[in-house]
Amino acid sequence: MSGPGVMPAAPPAPPAATGPESARGPAGSGVLGQLLLALVCGGYAVGAVLGWGSPRLSMAMGDFGLSVAAGVAAVSCFLYARTRDSRFRPAWILFGISSAMASLGNAAWGWYEVILDTEVPNPSIADLFFLCFAPPAVVGLLVLAKRPVTRAGWVCLALDSWLIGGSLLTLAWSLALAHTADIEGGSVSYAALNLAYPLLDIALVSMILALHFRRSSAGRSALNTAIGALALTVLCDALFTSPLLHNSYRSGQILDAGWFAGSLLLAYAPWVGRHRESERGAVEEPPAQDARPGAVLPAGHPAIAAHDRTSPISGSLAALTPYLAAAVCTLGILYNVVNGRSVDRVVLVTACTVVLALVVRQGIMLIDNITLTRELAHQENHFRSLVQGSSDVIMIADPSGTLRYVSPAASGVYGRDASELEDTELSAHIHPGDLGRVVHEVRRFLAADPALEPTTRIECRFQSGRGTWLNVESTVNRHQGGLIFNSRDVTERVRLQAQLQHSAEHDPLTDLPNRALFTRRVSQALSGRRSSDRGAAVLFIDLDGFKAVNDTIGHQAGDELLVHAARRLDEAVRAGDTAARLGGDEFAALILGDTGEDRAAREGHIQELADRLRKRLSEPYAIDGNDVRVAASIGVAFAEPGQNAGELLRNADLAMYRAKAAGKDRVVLYAPQMQADVVRKAELASRLRSALNAGEFALLHQPVVDLTTGKVAAVAAQARWRSGQGILFTPAEFLRVADNGDRAAELGRWTLEQAIAQAAERHRSGHAAPVVVRLGARRLLDRAAPPYAVEALLTRYGLPSGGLVLELADSDSSVPQDALEQRLTVLRRLGVRIALDGFGGGHAAADALRRLPVDILKLDRSLVEGVVESARQHKITAGVLRIAADLGLQTVAEGVDRPEQVVALRTMGCTHAQGMAFAGHLDEYRLRRTLTHGNYALPAGPVVPAPQGPPHAAFVPAATGGSGGPGSEPPGAGGGASLVTRRGAPAVVAQAAAAGMPRGPRPVGPHHETPVPPT
Repeated sequence: MSGPGVMPAAPPAPPAATGPESARGPAGSGVLGQLLLALVCGGYAVGAVLGWGSPRLSMAMGDFGLSVAAGVAAVSCFLYARTRDSRFRPAWILFGISSAMASLGNAAWGWYEVILDTEVPNPSIADLFFLCFAPPAVVGLLVLAKRPVTRAGWVCLALDSWLIGGSLLTLAWSLALAHTADIEGGSVSYAALNLAYPLLDIALVSMILALHFRRSSAGRSALNTAIGALALTVLCDALFTSPLLHNSYRSGQILDAGWFAGSLLLAYAPWVGRHRESERGAVEEPPAQDARPGAVLPAGHPAIAAHDRTSPISGSLAALTPYLAAAVCTLGILYNVVNGRSVDRVVLVTACTVVLALVVRQGIMLIDNITLTRELAHQENHFRSLVQGSSDVIMIADPSGTLRYVSPAASGVYGRDASELEDTELSAHIHPGDLGRVVHEVRRFLAADPALEPTTRIECRFQSGRGTWLNVESTVNRHQGGLIFNSRDVTERVRLQAQLQHSAEHDPLTDLPNRALFTRRVSQALSGRRSSDRGAAVLFIDLDGFKAVNDTIGHQAGDELLVHAARRLDEAVRAGDTAARLGGDEFAALILGDTGEDRAAREGHIQELADRLRKRLSEPYAIDGNDVRVAASIGVAFAEPGQNAGELLRNADLAMYRAKAAGKDRVVLYAPQMQADVVRKAELASRLRSALNAGEFALLHQPVVDLTTGKVAAVAAQARWRSGQGILFTPAEFLRVADNGDRAAELGRWTLEQAIAQAAERHRSGHAAPVVVRLGARRLLDRAAPPYAVEALLTRYGLPSGGLVLELADSDSSVPQDALEQRLTVLRRLGVRIALDGFGGGHAAADALRRLPVDILKLDRSLVEGVVESARQHKITAGVLRIAADLGLQTVAEGVDRPEQVVALRTMGCTHAQGMAFAGHLDEYRLRRTLTHGNYALPAGPVVPAPQGPPHAAFVPAATGGSGGPGSEPPGAGGGASLVTRRGAPAVVAQAAAAGMPRGPRPVGPHHETPVPPT
């Protein structure tokens, strides 16, 4: 025989898979489990109907079969609780304990009935296990259901449970329990045991009904399945205790199929919850602090979502549950009255307690409603004061867009009364230019998931009462199908942002677009609809002579000039074009292409525009009552297909620098060769970095000849670079990439040290000709090369101080003349002679001659080239030489390549010369041969004695004891070598061989370099 109260169970499902198995749809596995459950339960029911084939097998299946089913339910619940770590874990442990009690009770019942083949004693150990089945199940339901969060909620739950339980007790007592309690001959313990089973079932049913409408949203499927399993078990218990089946029941009958199905259903309950959660995430119950009275939950909160999914019918049944229970109790009493039976004391007491519980519950609900009403009124007043006192405007619009409520703050923000805005269309107050964007955003927001996007933000222009447009920022929320707008005036913020944006993109002095904005507009022009138009062009503009304006009349005047130039540039371009200031005195203009013209016409038009702009910028500027003039160098680059903004700007920049290099004040169009030159220059600079360390530089010397005696008076040192590819670079080629850089300074230090070292070695060998080293004015002022560095080199290599001549390579006006004068004075005190190079090439050289302490004046090539052919040039050169003679300076003519130039210069009083008329740049071996021979043959012609200057004017002072000084006669100077003159100059026949005097080295052609021996 099977005992009552057996918990339904199901075969334990395996733990949740992790991996590919879990990726398969849970719906398929859920249907398979349900089908298997139905087949097993159906098979058991068919066996029970057919009697299992024999009475003994029927008893075994009725006892041990139910024990196995309950055991399976216990194992399934325990496994699920072990593999899942959630707040529902204790509930499934309690269900497992309850099922274990049922399994042990059925096993004990079978032990007596099947194994021992005796009547089950009453009471027995099986009754103990069966009585322990209901309490864990009741507590498990409490854990699995949604628990109250207040004391009143717990009291109401207890009252509802008693209302249901008392009503069921009244009805059951009237129908059957009174008869069970009055069984004749039964002891008190026997009667109590018989009543315990139905009473526990009534308690379990009460909890099931009380908690059915309080289910938690989390684990809803599992709770429903567990409630169904318990309901099926209680139904079978009720049938078992009824007088109709109690006396005729035998183990293995159809009633056992109900207990068996209930156990398997409970075994399946936790795993069906897993399938549902894998389809959609389980929504956890809100924490207790969020459910307190007056708590405001945000839109999309899980509690609100679960509440929204609750059926209105379920809510109504939950509210009517206490009244339905009282009605059942009343029906129990009426049953006794109608049948003419006296009302039992148990029924009377139970009915009174049910009525009392109902009254108490109604009182609690009344107090709770009064409290909630007060809280709602308080909150309403609170929120009303917040809304009315807020500086933000709160507006509520219905689904049609009509404003139904506007807070009083509208009068202060919009300058319009709230009543004026209410019942009007919201779209009527929004700027037409923003209306489309606002409508689109509102429609998108309403179509979005409220849980993912509870609010949105919209910024638009709103019409004020003064007719102006205010920039308004609104936070938008959903409200009963409509919208709530929380708006504030952000006009000042928008204005400030616009100012900051303008400041970030425009030059503060001229208010033209700066480099960043100009680059962005060039990118837009190249990537937009005009990207295929090759006529778009960029003009790079640099003001020539602007630095002199700053230096002469001040930076304030320079700023004013930039403002005027910017205004002229902005007026010269079209409305759709862009004029910009890139920094300093650099400007740029973007000229958009015109598709109506072909490329040639467009380029001609742009070049004409650039030339007009150059002339306009070169016109005088009226600044502080003075007419200030600057010129403009302009580079033009046209857009090519596939070109980006950086490349186009770079090309225009290269063209501008080519215009400055070509003489300034001109317009130059970009050509691809310019980029090739830049690449070549970069490659040359890269190789130059390692050339010094690799020993690729060599030092050559060109003799400086005394035009009176023909003797080598000095040697001019000059570096040559033989690259690793075997290319011999002259200084004009590699100094362009090294100028004004660290490599130029390093090369200058190397040249100075090598020249002093080699001159000292020659001096020890008996060749005392001084060495001339060319240095720039900036190099002389370089902190890395102070005056004592020259003294240190002279001391280290043992060269007398008179053996060095420093040739001042340039006289840049930007170099401080006072500092340069002091530096040269210090060097002269060391015994170093100073030569001024390039005299006659510009006004700066004349200014340097006036201020700087120099000993030697070196004529520029421009004074030598036309001295024979041009009478005018002859007079200019003669005048310069007279000035030098009056100042007592020695003179050296550079670039003397023809004999007739030698004759002319010597006639005008020039003392020394160097050039291809005597020799080119010689390596050390040929230089020593030349110094050994001593003299160069001079062309015949009238000789004017050189003016005698002060002793310091000579290349080598007499104190040094070297030959070649003034008044010293070199060996074999009695005759001159006759050279042939050209262009009508008198022919002079060489008589040196006839006179027996030695000849100097044969002159090298004017376009040849002395080869440098490989190292």
